Amino acid sequence: MTIRSHTGTTPPDGPLPPSRVRWVILGLLLAISIVTYIDRVNISVTARQMMPALGLTELQMGQVFSAFVFGYALCQIPGGWLGDRWGARRVLTLAVIWWSLFTALTAVAPTLPITGLLGVLGSLILVRFLIGVGEAAALPNFNRAVANWLGPHERGLGIGIAIGGIGIGSALTPPLTAWIMVNFGWQMAFYVAGALGLLIAGLWFFLATDRPAEHPHVNAAEAALIGGAPASVKPVSTGPVPWLAFARTPTIWWLVLSYSCLGYVAYVYMSWFYLYLVNVRGFGVLRGALFASGPFLAITLFCPLGGWATDRLAARLGVNKGRAYVGGAGMLLSSFSIMLGAFTEAPLVAIALLSLGAGWLYFTVGAYWSSTVDLSKPHAGTLSGLMNTGANVGGSLSPTVTPWLAEQVGWTAALGTAALVALLGALLWLRIKPGDGLRTRG
Repeated sequence: MTIRSHTGTTPPDGPLPPSRVRWVILGLLLAISIVTYIDRVNISVTARQMMPALGLTELQMGQVFSAFVFGYALCQIPGGWLGDRWGARRVLTLAVIWWSLFTALTAVAPTLPITGLLGVLGSLILVRFLIGVGEAAALPNFNRAVANWLGPHERGLGIGIAIGGIGIGSALTPPLTAWIMVNFGWQMAFYVAGALGLLIAGLWFFLATDRPAEHPHVNAAEAALIGGAPASVKPVSTGPVPWLAFARTPTIWWLVLSYSCLGYVAYVYMSWFYLYLVNVRGFGVLRGALFASGPFLAITLFCPLGGWATDRLAARLGVNKGRAYVGGAGMLLSSFSIMLGAFTEAPLVAIALLSLGAGWLYFTVGAYWSSTVDLSKPHAGTLSGLMNTGANVGGSLSPTVTPWLAEQVGWTAALGTAALVALLGALLWLRIKPGDGLRTRG
């Protein structure tokens, strides 16, 4: 007997077990996430050769780092809204192609025709800004895809795994980029990253669909487990974004502020951790790159662990407590670990503590992103884009503020400031209640 994917036909020996297409989709999101952070972090490694080669100071390099974050922050909400309207398959495909091309162009940014008008620094700033514009669609559309493809009992774990690609990509990037840079020059690192992104974009386009009902290999059991509509039911339009309801819901603004704190701390690791190890802690180029992977390995482990924990706690204690316990505890432990690492003299112990700080920081990710789906599943892309805008407003400050603080009062104080910001993010979870939903009336 032939079994068709969506009919629910039952074979003679009993019902089929659920298919596992949702995990294939999640694996593709993980691959995109890895590429996203390769393209984001590689410049923090190549900066060691780029700065003397192009005559840039640390402060100017900080401006280049911040240009990416500015473009990324500016387009979070449009990127999420496009995913809600057009679907994550189409939007992610176009976005990955866009930022991969501009990643490759980073290698030749100093020689582009526009350099005559903007100068070397201006040309680099423009290219990095445009990479940020493309990557802005990534995480909100991850959340859009997870909201469509995973049921409430798996969403925290799902977004934790997808965003955990941050850790894998960022862990792989320092040693691989350093090796490519030493052997082939800093430009080659950007060419390789761009080509990898184009490959992943093709895989996503040909293997993914926006919803389980559209995928030929999703059977009835998996569709029921996810809770999606059968193939014969046409998806309902998300309708206009309820901006007034967003504005009336205090939880959204506390969530945005708390995630802004996470963004500030995260970009300290993304932008300056490798150079901190080399220039402040005294590690060599390749050894520093190896140890710079520590925080990102911690992120790889802690991000899905936190997602799993928030799913379990939300099921047992309710959404409000399940999200707040994981979000608040993770940010608090991150603050504590970073503060200890900043004041520890032994380099290896400091690296271990600072790595734990990054791990606990990303332990909270499942709680943050699942909260946006709890608040409004139909507008999860837009709402998560709004939240991630906050993260990148905070993130746009730290690449420039951190070296300024380090120059004025030392690196211990600069890292201590990041710890205090994480502590503030923890305290804000006392006010975040996603299970209460949107406030439609004032």
